[in-house]
Amino acid sequence: MSSDDLERRYRRLLAVYPWEHRRAYEDEMLAVLVAGARPGQRRPSAGDVLNLVGAGLRARLRVGARGFTESAWADAAAVTGLLIGLVLLALAGRSLLDQSIRDPNLPPGFRPGSPDLVDWLQVVGWAGVCVAALVGLRWIAAALAWAGVIGWGVLVAPQADGSPTYVVDTLPQFALAVVAAAALTVPVPRYRLFALLGVRRLVALLLAPAAMVALLEINRVTSPTFDPVDGASYQVFYGIEASSELVLWLYVAGLGVVALAMLVALATLAPGVRRRIVVMLLPVAALALVIDGALAGWATSTMHMGHVIPLVPAQWAMLVLVPPATFLAGALLVRRREETLRMVALGRAVDREWPAG
Repeated sequence: MSSDDLERRYRRLLAVYPWEHRRAYEDEMLAVLVAGARPGQRRPSAGDVLNLVGAGLRARLRVGARGFTESAWADAAAVTGLLIGLVLLALAGRSLLDQSIRDPNLPPGFRPGSPDLVDWLQVVGWAGVCVAALVGLRWIAAALAWAGVIGWGVLVAPQADGSPTYVVDTLPQFALAVVAAAALTVPVPRYRLFALLGVRRLVALLLAPAAMVALLEINRVTSPTFDPVDGASYQVFYGIEASSELVLWLYVAGLGVVALAMLVALATLAPGVRRRIVVMLLPVAALALVIDGALAGWATSTMHMGHVIPLVPAQWAMLVLVPPATFLAGALLVRRREETLRMVALGRAVDREWPAG
């Protein structure tokens, strides 16, 4: 085994370090490692492997943590916290309306259960989060959001043994609350949201969730009553019901316009902020996909078996680990993407300074 082969093996180990560190110190570290090798040594010693890998990973963690202090992450956190707060407020408001307004399809004399204290606390709490975030009272917004997270842990998590399907179904909403609470904990200037969003984007984000809830509630209370004797013209699309196809597609179009307004408001933000908002929301999307995909068979079996089928530890581990792994992967991709763009911009700047010929 030649010294070149040993050098190549050491170079592979040094790849654990961030590229900035390798650019500055790789040749020097490599020379020291090769010079300290024993005569005839064929591969790096176990101690060298542990030291290099451990130090390289620590260096990568320091670089990664430094990357999260960029202003783009703080801006994205401010927008994400408000956005999720508005969504959770809309969900809580719709649940409250569902229990307060009678569904015409219910049998005569039958009324839904009245909203309880928890239902009202959810609406008031997430409304408080949104107002506090808007006026710049970040710590109050974060405290209220974390209170919602703790409330889920107190009221819902203990039901994991007796009603695991209910707990699993609420996990995406719980994940949204965790992301909102974490995002609102990130320090930002008091009125940064207004500077980031402007009036038009802010109005779109504020009104869109309320408009969606209004459309869905109007559809619910005006949906055609099912008559098992005479029958009825019934059109259904993902829970939206109407007596004619035209009315059905008008509802769908209305919801589509509202959703598009929200997407446009977010898509017109600065690219760095926009990418980080997507990264912050990806864990919730990944969790929902795991529940709808990997756990679909378990949910169906639990529904039809007549008894509770507990989740195995591997399934719980998947539910716990997928969101943070998705976030870290997204953050890494954003970092690499932006580093690539930076290098391309530097190359173009050099080309402009030194024209060909």
